[in-house]
Amino acid sequence: MAPVITPVSSSIELPDSSTVVVIGAGIIGLSAALTLAERGIPVVVLEKGRIAGEQSSRNLGWVRKMSRAAPDVPLALAADQLWSQMPERLGADVGYRKAGIMYLARSEAEMQQYEQWLASVRHLSLDSRLLSPSQINDMVPGGQGRWAGGIYTPSDGRAEPTLACSAIAQAALKKGVRIVENCAVRNLIMSAGRVSGVMTERGAIHCEQVLLAGGLWSRRFLGNLGVSLPTLPLVASVVRTAPLEGPADIAVGAPDFSFRKRLDGGFTITQRGALYAPLMLDSLLLGRQYLPMLRAQWKNVRISLGRDFLSDLMLGRRWKEHQISPFERIRTMDPPTLPALNTEAMNNLIAAWPVFQHAIIKQAWGGMIDVTPDSLPVICKLEQVPGLSLASGFSGHGFGTGPAAGQLAADLICDTTPLVDPAPYRLDRFQQ
Repeated sequence: MAPVITPVSSSIELPDSSTVVVIGAGIIGLSAALTLAERGIPVVVLEKGRIAGEQSSRNLGWVRKMSRAAPDVPLALAADQLWSQMPERLGADVGYRKAGIMYLARSEAEMQQYEQWLASVRHLSLDSRLLSPSQINDMVPGGQGRWAGGIYTPSDGRAEPTLACSAIAQAALKKGVRIVENCAVRNLIMSAGRVSGVMTERGAIHCEQVLLAGGLWSRRFLGNLGVSLPTLPLVASVVRTAPLEGPADIAVGAPDFSFRKRLDGGFTITQRGALYAPLMLDSLLLGRQYLPMLRAQWKNVRISLGRDFLSDLMLGRRWKEHQISPFERIRTMDPPTLPALNTEAMNNLIAAWPVFQHAIIKQAWGGMIDVTPDSLPVICKLEQVPGLSLASGFSGHGFGTGPAAGQLAADLICDTTPLVDPAPYRLDRFQQ
C-alpha cells in the first residue's frame, strides 16, 4: 500500500501553451516549477499519474550530506539551506528537522570506509565526525549492538516525503503554475530542429523548453527519442510504525537496518543492506557499465529474474505520438513489498535496540529507484535535443537534494548562474 500524500487540487483543463513544460510531478519537477514561477516564467507540470505517486513519496525522508560523493556534496549543502527556508517559502511545515544522521560500523573494514569518505570531503568543511562505541551508546541509548564505531553528521536531517511534494505543489499553484495529473506526455514536438512543444494523451501543448524529470521513466522516454540514459531499477521495501518512544531523534543507519523518527511520532524502517534488483532487458544492455558498482555492493543486491522481465518487455520501447505510451499503461509504478526484507530489518533492529520489539507496523510499501552507474544524477541540457533538459537518475538520493536539484535545473533552463557547478551531472560523462 503506497504512502498517502496530502491531496492537491490540480488542473483539469490542458492549456494550449506555456513557456516551460515540466514532465513529472515528483519533488525535482515540482521544485523546478516553483523556482521558475518565482522568477515569473509560465510553467505547466504534466504528471502521468498523481503528484508524488512514486519514489518522491516512498523514500526514507533523509536529508543528508554524509556518504555522498564529494562532487555531490555542494548540491546537498545548497539543499540544506533551501530545506531550512521551506516554512517561510511554502507557508507549511514539511517536517524538516536538523536532528543529525549517524551511520554505524560492525567491523574495522567498514570504519575504514567512513574514514576514507571523511578524507575525501575534508576540503568541504563538513561537520561529520567519527564516533567510538561509547559515544554511540551515549547518543542513542538503550542499544545492545556491538559496534566498531560510527560516523555522525549533526547538520544532516530529515523531512516528510508525504508532506513535502504537496506543499511545494500548493506553493507553485499559488504562483501560477498549472499542474495536470493523469496526463502522460507521449512525445516531443520539434520545429526547426528544436523543441516547440509536447504531445500528450489529451493533445498538444506548445512551449519553448521542456524539463524531463520523470524518475525511472526518463530512460524509456529518452530511448524513444534515440537518446540513451543509463539507469537501472532497484526496489527498496519500507515499513512505517505507529508512534513509539524510540531511542533518539537521530536517524541511524546500520549495515543491515536503518530507522528515522517521523513527524507523527512513528518510525520509518528499512533493511539498509538489501535492495531487490529485478533483471530486465536493460540489465543486459547496460550491465557492463554497472560492474564496478555490482562488485562493490554485491552483498546488498538480491537479484531476481521473473515476471518483471516479461512485464518490462510488454511495455514496449518505441511508439508514435498517436499510440498509447508505456506511461499510460502504468500510471504509477507500485512494486510489491518484500515481507522477507522487512522482517530482516525489524529483527536486526530489535537485536540492536530492543525497544523496537514494541513497534506496531502500520504500513509497508515498495519503491522503485532509478540508479546510474556512478550513483550521481543527470541534471543538464541535452545537446542532442535542443530545448530539452533532464533531471533524473537520482539513485535513491533525490529527496534530500530535491529542492536544490530543481533549482539547478531551473538555472540551466534560464541560462543564469547555476546554484552549484553542474559539471558532475552532465550526461556525456557516461560516454567518456
